[in-house]
Amino acid sequence: MKIIYPGSFDPLTLGHIDIIKRLSRMFDEVIVGVLINDSKNNLFTLDERVDIIKKQIEEDELKNVTIKSFDGLLVNFAKMEGIKLVARGLREVTDYEYEKNIAMFNSKLYDGLETIFLLSNPKFSYISSSGVREVARFNGDVSSFVSEDVKSRIEEKFDN
Repeated sequence: MKIIYPGSFDPLTLGHIDIIKRLSRMFDEVIVGVLINDSKNNLFTLDERVDIIKKQIEEDELKNVTIKSFDGLLVNFAKMEGIKLVARGLREVTDYEYEKNIAMFNSKLYDGLETIFLLSNPKFSYISSSGVREVARFNGDVSSFVSEDVKSRIEEKFDN
């Protein structure tokens, strides 16, 4: 069985890493779908985000995880990949309300597309990429939210 775990991953957090590891134990193949979203003010370029995730999955030896980027609707990417299963992480109740509506739209646009929700590990449930970017902008310590590699790359961004 194959599943897509989509997101912008800007930056990749410890919560994202936890979800990817858990999915890799549950499914034969996990595709981390990195969204190309030029309308957002990204901290990292698409190539940097893909590189960060590649390095992490190599470090964790997740042999059944691949990374692909996509633009536009998730349903079009899923159709192109021939996959009818999507994973989303839930940190809190408000995430569920938001993600439930997206899942319903997606299933209407792509008949048979299912979304599964994984609850975040409680130790990561408060971490968001936007929160990490905010802390970093004000020179705060992001080491408890991201890997050492991501922390170093964030520091490089804000040193320049």
